[in-house]
Amino acid sequence: MKTYRIALLGGDGIGPEVIRAARRVLEVLPIGWEWLEGEIGWQAYQQWGDPLPAETLNTIRRADAALFGAVTTPPDVPNYRSPVLRLRQELDLFANLRPCRSIPHPISRPDVDLLVVRENTEDLYVGRERVEEDGEMAVAEMVITRRASARIMRIACEQARQRNLRRVTVVHKANVLRQTSGLFRRVALEVGRAYPDLQVDEMLVDTCAMELIRAPQSFGVIVTTNLFGDILSDEASMLVGGLGVACSANMGEQTAVFEPVHGSAPALAGKDQANPLAAIGSAAMMLEYLGEGMLARRLEKAINRVIAVRQVTPDLGGTLGTQAVAEAVIQQLLLEEEVRE
Repeated sequence: MKTYRIALLGGDGIGPEVIRAARRVLEVLPIGWEWLEGEIGWQAYQQWGDPLPAETLNTIRRADAALFGAVTTPPDVPNYRSPVLRLRQELDLFANLRPCRSIPHPISRPDVDLLVVRENTEDLYVGRERVEEDGEMAVAEMVITRRASARIMRIACEQARQRNLRRVTVVHKANVLRQTSGLFRRVALEVGRAYPDLQVDEMLVDTCAMELIRAPQSFGVIVTTNLFGDILSDEASMLVGGLGVACSANMGEQTAVFEPVHGSAPALAGKDQANPLAAIGSAAMMLEYLGEGMLARRLEKAINRVIAVRQVTPDLGGTLGTQAVAEAVIQQLLLEEEVRE
C-alpha cells in the first residue's frame, strides 16, 4: 500500500473542523497516510507572532501535498498580512484551479462543467500599496509579467485537454488596463496558438461575468488574472451550490495546497454546523494530484450521492452536522466497496 505524507493546516474558525472531516474520509480509502500538522492563521499569529511560521512552510515542503482549512484575517491589525497570500508566494503556488460542476440538487444550474484557472501570485495581490497626500489618497500597484501570464495559460490549456473541456476563454480588461491586462491578453493568446486542438477565445471581464449568469454551460476553461479570477470563481460557485461545495487547488512546480473556498466563518466555529463537502471535494482534487485518479472519482461520486439523498448540512437543505456529513460520505464509499467486491 502506498503511503502519502500530507500536511494538515486547519487554521482558524471552522477550518479545523472541515479538515478533520476530510481526514476521516481519506482514512477509509485503501491508501496509507502520514499526517503532519502545521499552524497557520490568526491563532498562529497570537501564539507565535507570525500567521505563517517558518516551520509550517518547512512542513509543507516536506509533504507530498497539503490540505488547508481557512484563516481569519482581521482588517484592523497593523502590519498583518494574509498568510494565504504569503503561502502562495513563498511556495510559488502560481495556479489556482476552481472547478464548478453541477450537483444533484435543485439549487444548482444543470449541465455546468467549467474550470476557472486563476493566476495566483501577482496582479493587485502583490501587496504594493501606499498612502499619499496625508492620507487623502491610497495607491495600489498592479503587477503583470510575461512569465506568469505564459505559465498560467499553459496550465489552462493542459487542464482543458485533461478534462476534455475544449474551449479556453482568456478573460481580461485590456480595453481599459491597456498595459497590464494588455500584456496578459497578448501573452495568453500567443501561448494559446500552440494548442490548435482547443478553441481559444477572449472576453472582457464584465462580459464574462454577465455570460456566466446567462449561459454558464457555454464555458470550458476560464483563464484570468488574480483579482478577476478571485471574483469570477466565487460568482461561478453560486451557480452550482455555493461556497459550501466549492473546492480548489493551489499548484506550483514543487508542491500543491488544496483548500475549500469558504472562509473561516467564526460564527459557526465549534458548532458542528459547517458544510465539509468543499474540504472533502478538495481532498478529491488532492487525490487526483497524487496520481490516485480512480479514488478521486470514487470520492466525487460519494459526495454527489450524499447530496442527492440530502444527507447534508442546513445550507443545502439538510439537517446533518459537519461530522455526520463526513460519516455519510464514508458510508457511501464503504457501500460502493462492498458492491465492487
